[in-house]
Amino acid sequence: MPPARPASRGSKPRKTRGEGMAVFDGLGVSPGIAIGPAYVHGVEAFAIAECGVAPDQVESELKRFRAGVEVSLKQLAKLKRKTAALPAEAAEELGHLLDAHTQMLSQSRLVRGVEKRIAENLLMPESAVRAEADAIAEAFEAMDDSYLAQRVQEVREVAGRLLRNLTQTPWGAFKNVPNGAIVVAEEITPADTAVMDPETIGGFATMIGGREGHTAIMARALGLPAVLGVPELVGAVRPGDDVILDGEAGRVIVRPTPATLAKYEKKRQEFEKAERRLARTAKLPAITKDSVPFTLLANLELPREVDLAVASGAAGVGLLRSEFLFMNRDDVPGEDEQYEQLAQILRGMNGKLVTVRTLDVGGEKLASALGDLSPGPNPALGLRAIRLGLKRPELLDTQLAAILRAAMVGPLRILVPMISTPDEMVAVREALAKAARRLVRKGVAIPDPLPPLGAMIEVPGAALAADALARVCDFFALGTNDLTMYTLAIDRGDEQVAHLYNPLHPAVLRLIQFTAEAALRNRIPVSICGEIAGDPRYTALLAGLGIRELSMSPTKIARVKSRVRALDLSAATQRARAVMDESDAARIAALVDGFNDSFGTD
Repeated sequence: MPPARPASRGSKPRKTRGEGMAVFDGLGVSPGIAIGPAYVHGVEAFAIAECGVAPDQVESELKRFRAGVEVSLKQLAKLKRKTAALPAEAAEELGHLLDAHTQMLSQSRLVRGVEKRIAENLLMPESAVRAEADAIAEAFEAMDDSYLAQRVQEVREVAGRLLRNLTQTPWGAFKNVPNGAIVVAEEITPADTAVMDPETIGGFATMIGGREGHTAIMARALGLPAVLGVPELVGAVRPGDDVILDGEAGRVIVRPTPATLAKYEKKRQEFEKAERRLARTAKLPAITKDSVPFTLLANLELPREVDLAVASGAAGVGLLRSEFLFMNRDDVPGEDEQYEQLAQILRGMNGKLVTVRTLDVGGEKLASALGDLSPGPNPALGLRAIRLGLKRPELLDTQLAAILRAAMVGPLRILVPMISTPDEMVAVREALAKAARRLVRKGVAIPDPLPPLGAMIEVPGAALAADALARVCDFFALGTNDLTMYTLAIDRGDEQVAHLYNPLHPAVLRLIQFTAEAALRNRIPVSICGEIAGDPRYTALLAGLGIRELSMSPTKIARVKSRVRALDLSAATQRARAVMDESDAARIAALVDGFNDSFGTD
């Protein structure tokens, strides 16, 4: 493959000193330095049967090949739509690349050649794709032209996409990944991230993705360095290439020189030293300078994060996302399986409170186990979360029964996502009582009284109805990610508008304040479990608004605890009042940052 072409920041690769070395800039979404061999996701070897095609099967095999082409074209069109959110030069560069791939699948030499090999040589489509791609590559390489040499890689990428679709090889598997590997891919889905093992994978970089998407959140939760939105990355990296990933700066360095490698090894050591220094706060109490205690909890995406939560000093789990039970599978988990998984997490937390959120699928988190579920024209506003649970009572009943059984293992409370009316909470409470009666009739032990039942406040209507909801809830958890998204009509996963996503918008802050005050008036606990809970920038403001319970990725607890311990709550309360008197988001940001600068954020 030829050396990468020069590029400007945020788009094309910049050729630097050292033959073959290329530097790419994208979006740093999860901090940390990772150095390791490249694992190019999607170019794994495919098992291809070499049997021939009988003459009477030619038409059906041609039809199967054309269906594979159609699926590939749809994938490319979807990727092309997502490029519109990237910086202008990056969008243009990646758009040209995807256009070239689309051309190759539109009655090009590749497609015509494959069809000819199927019809005349009686080859299976998979064998025909591989043979035609090899023939084109050999012809281009023989011409000794740098432009055509680059096209060879593009032909092989298109052929790889076709083979993956023809063999129906899933994109989510990570097999035979070298230890410490950097995963390079067009796109990583939340489900892909869920099967990544931080003990094996060093980090990942993709061509598509944004800071606020669920994949980025998963990366931060797992402590995996990640850089997203890097055009041309897949085509410029060979499997096994040395790669440096800087998740803070948003930089990917391919085939680094020895000097560059040494520089980043030192930077990695400094980052890890700072992390160890913060980790020493794990055993310290989360208490302000004026002796006000805070409760810092962990958000858990996956069971394997339990040890990390305990090591980070989490006082418990403020949000256990139960979607992991439904990911990367084609069937729905039964009551016993859900119970065993939840019980394992409760045992791991060793007596600390665990907040289990009922199933929240929809939008980008659509579970394949619910394959008959139509996403609707707007999944974020459609049949998702508790709406799905009440529509499909067998799902909700099974999950509630498993949760009730698990509550005998350790302290537990139940959180219901996307509540918008008190009637929904009443319906869930009735479903919980029904599940309890069924278990009691079967002689299964459950707690008495039943676990606390709370509402996730992430819809503006719920925040505005917080006083009414408080009368039918045992606690509140503010999901500020979705609350911000719904309040501002911004999909945080859509890079085209993600820059407008702003938790400091005065409307969002007023909804947080309204909810917190309603909880205090009704004497029920209230926590925040959105991304802002784990960002020290917002700690003083949230404390000043009356929040004393914050739930976040375990990797964020040390920094937030350090901020809490440096905080004077009376000063924070005064500053919060000043913030709430403002109506301009820029002025609010200045007040928040000015306060943080005067007291320090760590």
